[in-house]
Amino acid sequence: MDVSIIIINYRTPQLIINCLKSIYEFTSGVKFEIIIVDNDPENGGGNLVREVYPEIKWIDMSYNSGFGRANNEGMKAASGRYFLILNADTLVTDNVIGRCMERMDKHSDIAAAGALQYYANGTPMPFYKSFNEFRKTFFILPPSGVIDRVLNKLYPEPKYSDPDQYDWLVGAFVFVRKETVAKSGGFDEDFFMYGEDVEWSGRLGKQGKLCYFKDCTFIHLENDNPFRRTSISWINRFSAQMQVSNMLWVRKQYGVGAYLLMILHYITMIPVIFVWKMIFNIKKDGNPFSELKTQEIFTRKTGVLLNYFWPTLLGKKHLFKIKPSENIDLISQS
Repeated sequence: MDVSIIIINYRTPQLIINCLKSIYEFTSGVKFEIIIVDNDPENGGGNLVREVYPEIKWIDMSYNSGFGRANNEGMKAASGRYFLILNADTLVTDNVIGRCMERMDKHSDIAAAGALQYYANGTPMPFYKSFNEFRKTFFILPPSGVIDRVLNKLYPEPKYSDPDQYDWLVGAFVFVRKETVAKSGGFDEDFFMYGEDVEWSGRLGKQGKLCYFKDCTFIHLENDNPFRRTSISWINRFSAQMQVSNMLWVRKQYGVGAYLLMILHYITMIPVIFVWKMIFNIKKDGNPFSELKTQEIFTRKTGVLLNYFWPTLLGKKHLFKIKPSENIDLISQS
């Protein structure tokens, strides 16, 4: 078997059917198997997929285990030389899987590879190209040339001799050698969702190069996924679950000091963003307490982050999945 394609189902059977249709239509010269791990089998959506594609391997989880744990189960059942971690909300438009395999076969120094994401309308989807580029977005600071220069000094971009090399592969499409996973381990199972691909990339990169092949692309139907957030602001750019996972990654990869710095930053920014907005409100309509919803949401999200402070700080083995009552985005929209 050449490639084991692993996809997670969580109430997205039609997206998976569309994804599989594109794989079977465009993939050639590759012996592949498809493994789907269902994080909500009681929902029954998996029956729709199995009716159309009865030949696929199907694994039912007994609970919603999140992205990393479910993919680990899929990799345990995989028999391919390569694993392709693929999002349900994706489509391939040519033989991208065959090209990735061919490229990896020729270059043994590449541990894992990714493909460039495109929106359904054919425009390229932006992505974080390094750990440090991502870390800089964690700071809730006003746009400023001075601030940008300071952050660029503190978090410089890595330099590689290979123009295709990066230090992070987006989890929607990760083409990885089986032996690389055996050496580095699978996804860290402390992560429920978000951040697990960043942390995994850090370990995969120790086994060899991580590359994006510029002629390898796929469509990511990110906006068609019913579980994506639609309301994002400059201050509240991350969901509560995303931020808990992001800070867990900072703690694991960069240590206690880096983690404490970010927590202190968020706590300090609470009065700052309130004072700034109240001054703006006074100038606008004379009422300092109007339009403070964004600031209130940020405060509540920081409170959720602090709920996981001690387990994160102490490196406790734990599934860092927020409670439904802590999902501030959904609560604020209801």
